[in-house]
Amino acid sequence: MVGERTGGESGWWTAAATATATATTEMNGGNGFRSLESEYVRRHHRHEPRENQCSSTLIKHIKAPIHLVWSLVRRFDQPQKYKPFVSRCVVQGDLEIGSVREVNVKSGLPATTSRERLELLDDDEHILSIRIVGGDHRLKNYSSVITLHPETIDGRPGTLVIESFVVDVPEGNTKDETCFFVEALIKCNLKSLADISERLAVQDRTEPIDR
Repeated sequence: MVGERTGGESGWWTAAATATATATTEMNGGNGFRSLESEYVRRHHRHEPRENQCSSTLIKHIKAPIHLVWSLVRRFDQPQKYKPFVSRCVVQGDLEIGSVREVNVKSGLPATTSRERLELLDDDEHILSIRIVGGDHRLKNYSSVITLHPETIDGRPGTLVIESFVVDVPEGNTKDETCFFVEALIKCNLKSLADISERLAVQDRTEPIDR
């Protein structure tokens, strides 16, 4: 698990991750996938981390139809619709592959801004991929893929969400610490996505995708 460090940046990094992970449960890491989940991971989430990188894959089952969940996820221009640590986002130019967004991060994390590029947005296959290309943080060479897949939960339409990433391990940190920190952030994001999507599903509302 996470190396126990108490001083300097590493201690802050681990402490921030621990705080971020509070109230995040029901998430699977790289092991324990069911056969269908494993097939989705094999098809869409194959990263080849270098020696100085770490990578992980997480899943979330959401009790809301895929079109509703996707209407939130696809908003590269408005990640704050479900990401609780984003306070502001500005996209330069038209929204298209290669578009770059400037994200402001809320206080409480070891970051203030993030500059991110849209690598893939597939409305048919429900795939979104981004790469971090700058900003005031320690997540260097970070790239992620999130895919949505329809499933049935308790006899009703649901959505399987899979998110994976690869990132450099910062100097002074271990792979375990780095993965734990990023996983904690993703877990918070996915929990928020589930909460919002399931609330909208009860209200039978879908976020418009053409704005």
